[in-house]
Amino acid sequence: MNSTEEPDRTRRHLLVSVSAIAAGAMLAKGSSSQAAAPAAPSPASPPSLVPVPRDWANGGPFGYPDPDIVAIDPRFRRYVIFNTPLQRLHTGTLWAEGPAWNGTGRYLVWSDIPSDQQLRWLDDDGHISTLRRPSGNSNGNTFDAHGRQLAAEHGNRRVVRYEATGEVTVIADRYQGKRLNSPNDVVVHPDGGIWFTDPSFGIRGSYEGNPGTSETKEALYRVDPQNGRVDKMSDEVTQPNGLCFSPDYSRLYVADTGGGELRVWDVDGARLKQGRSFARIALPDGSRSAADGIRCDADGNLWAGARPGVVVLSPDGATIGFIRLPEICANVCFGGAKRNRLFMTASQSLYAVYVGARGAHWC
Repeated sequence: MNSTEEPDRTRRHLLVSVSAIAAGAMLAKGSSSQAAAPAAPSPASPPSLVPVPRDWANGGPFGYPDPDIVAIDPRFRRYVIFNTPLQRLHTGTLWAEGPAWNGTGRYLVWSDIPSDQQLRWLDDDGHISTLRRPSGNSNGNTFDAHGRQLAAEHGNRRVVRYEATGEVTVIADRYQGKRLNSPNDVVVHPDGGIWFTDPSFGIRGSYEGNPGTSETKEALYRVDPQNGRVDKMSDEVTQPNGLCFSPDYSRLYVADTGGGELRVWDVDGARLKQGRSFARIALPDGSRSAADGIRCDADGNLWAGARPGVVVLSPDGATIGFIRLPEICANVCFGGAKRNRLFMTASQSLYAVYVGARGAHWC
């Protein structure tokens, strides 16, 4: 035997020995399977609803991706941008609501209902100022195709439009001669129709509006763009709150906060049909949450202000992700130059974060 054969023989002997040992181990494992079955892997704990501690004034925690943007379904991961943090743009309101983005002026307007004012955040330098005070204890805001702001006023129990001249046009304050309750949120259809919800939150003795007596049942309305007629679209809701259209305007979503569910209708011109339950928000810990303000992205997902911050639902109604905030989030809207910045009004503060989604509409 030469010098090259000995190492080869040694290696072969080692491999045979290892194989024999492995085979013996497999046989031993098989014979003892009755006595000690392998332990099943423990299920993963659901993500916490409590946001991580952070120094909001200085932007911490410093790390990407932001730990408070949580995917609970793989479908949400595409909307999480790795190198973007949650930011608090302002704090000090009593109850922040109704964010709306003005693309021409590059600013965000939102309501502080109890303080009876509307605030404005400028995109160019982050400057914040009082846009309007008094504001009729306004809640929801939006802009129409001409860039005019519309607001749902709790205090004055009406929907108004602010004209370029500074005048205020009353869009709706009565239905069949009876006063509305406390209009909450408002959106505009491309045909010019103005849709709004009218719950009774603002007249229930709350300091958000003026206490009063309900003259009409809580309902969803549309204002005809041709003659200004106010038509009731549905009163099959307990407390209608936020509302938004699907990307193609073929469906209308409404948050029935009183009923604890999101409802949806098919839009048939100036009418609605086939009203049905869309979803009841289920959180990972098994608890439920109720939606307030809502907006659709271009993929048809629904972004809802709720607890623990913002809850995101897929077009089939499944909860796929959420954004944890330290305050209850009332409302959301998409804005920024690319319509991919999510603004969130939450209790005393205004928050923002860039996401991998674009708003279906500007407001």
